[in-house]
Amino acid sequence: MRTPLRGCRGFAGVAGIGFLVGCVGSGEDDRGNNVVHRAPQRCALARQPEEVSLITPPVALELFPELPPGAPAPRARNRRVERPQAAPQPTQPALPVVEEAALVSATVATPAAQVPPLAVDAEAMAQALEVHGDYRVQRRLKPTLQWPGTASGAITRVIVLDTETTGLDQSKELIIELALLRVDIDNATGLPVGEVQVYDGLEDPGKPIPREVVALTGIQDADVKGQTLDAARVAELLDGVDLVIAHNAGFDRPFVEGRFKQFAQLTWACSFADIDWKAQGRGSAKLESLAHANGWFYDAHRAEMDCHALLAVLAQKLPEAAHTGLAQLLLAASQPSYALQATNAPFEAKDKLKARGYRWHAEQRVWHTRLKSDTELNAECEWLKENVYGQRRAMVQIEKQDARVRFSSRAGVVTQQQL
Repeated sequence: MRTPLRGCRGFAGVAGIGFLVGCVGSGEDDRGNNVVHRAPQRCALARQPEEVSLITPPVALELFPELPPGAPAPRARNRRVERPQAAPQPTQPALPVVEEAALVSATVATPAAQVPPLAVDAEAMAQALEVHGDYRVQRRLKPTLQWPGTASGAITRVIVLDTETTGLDQSKELIIELALLRVDIDNATGLPVGEVQVYDGLEDPGKPIPREVVALTGIQDADVKGQTLDAARVAELLDGVDLVIAHNAGFDRPFVEGRFKQFAQLTWACSFADIDWKAQGRGSAKLESLAHANGWFYDAHRAEMDCHALLAVLAQKLPEAAHTGLAQLLLAASQPSYALQATNAPFEAKDKLKARGYRWHAEQRVWHTRLKSDTELNAECEWLKENVYGQRRAMVQIEKQDARVRFSSRAGVVTQQQL
């Protein structure tokens, strides 16, 4: 029978602690001989927990066979070192493929906090995206104040005009902002040439600006307080002008004629009504939508910026024509147009008239439409006779308008025509 060692300090076999290779004390072996043991020494592996044996060593079993062999203990987890988190970096816009490797290399080589701002050619990035079928690029519209080239022949001097008002009713509401762009159009190309002269002025309407107008335009009472439109500057720009262009001239013309009589003596064209934008493949005739279709965005509903956007749109070639929007307006201004009223049209024909683009005039209680040429007028009269009046005798009213009265509150030459 073995005599247990006296003074034994035990045997450690726990990972991360190490073990003792000896213990202090004395005793007898199996034959009755006295045995003296040296002082314990801690294994150096105690400082390296990842290399410590996790089972009872063979030497210990020889000395202390009563110790169990022991199953492997779970490996001690390395203590997690908390590192300071790097500050989140602002998201960089996607780069063209040729620049991506350089960006990644710079990010890896330099700590995030020390990465300098990347100098990016935004236009190069936009051009790279434009060639990809999954992207459409919109650029901020920058006003052009000097158009390239010179006219090779005759020119038409035009005013591009826009107003902001206190409301829609010309008999009650007033102008709060007026913008004019004066520029020459080369008749041969339909393009603007040379310098663009600009006027933009505010005017106090003498009453509070409605909240909905403030929300739309951003113009507040404080902006217009004490302001007056510069009549001398307006007259200077109108001198020698051949044509006034507005997007929805039927709205703008009565307002400016009520404020400046000179506008009543000029010819007018409307980029909203004189161009069939639907036939040109555009989903909307709104100016913002037309600008977006050309790849531009801008701060809309301020008079001057609306004028710059309109001039830029009209300087482009029409999608389904061989000429620009400006060339189309010059042509429209040179030809008469007709306002046709379907007098005494049967009630049951209202859906056909509406589907064909006729509008209901509530005060005169009649369906009416506008036609741009003699050819369109003759074709429309035939359609009315066949589809509305059923080949019965009927009388319709036709008002012939030229560019001097078109879109104004003044009447043209009115006649009655029998179908």
